[in-house]
Amino acid sequence: MAWITIIKHSEAKGLLKRQYDAAIKRAAKIWNIVSIMSQNPPVLKDSMKFYQTIMFGESPLSRSQREMLATVVSSANHCIY
Repeated sequence: MAWITIIKHSEAKGLLKRQYDAAIKRAAKIWNIVSIMSQNPPVLKDSMKFYQTIMFGESPLSRSQREMLATVVSSANHCIY
C-alpha cells in the first residue's frame, strides 16, 4: 500500500494554511482529497480552482446534473462520494 505523508492543519503554513482554512470554511472539515495534496500547495490551490470552475462555473449543465455526474463517476470508480 502506498503511503503519502500529509501535513496536518496544525502544522500548515503559508499557502497550505490558507488552503486548509478555505477548505474548512467550505465544508467544515478538511477532506482527504484536500489533505492528500498537502505536500504541494500550488497543486492543491489549482485543483480547488478547477473543481470550483467545473461545479460552479458557467455550463450548459445544471448544478444538479453536475452533482449526479460526479456521483456516477465516483460509484463507477468504487469511491465513497
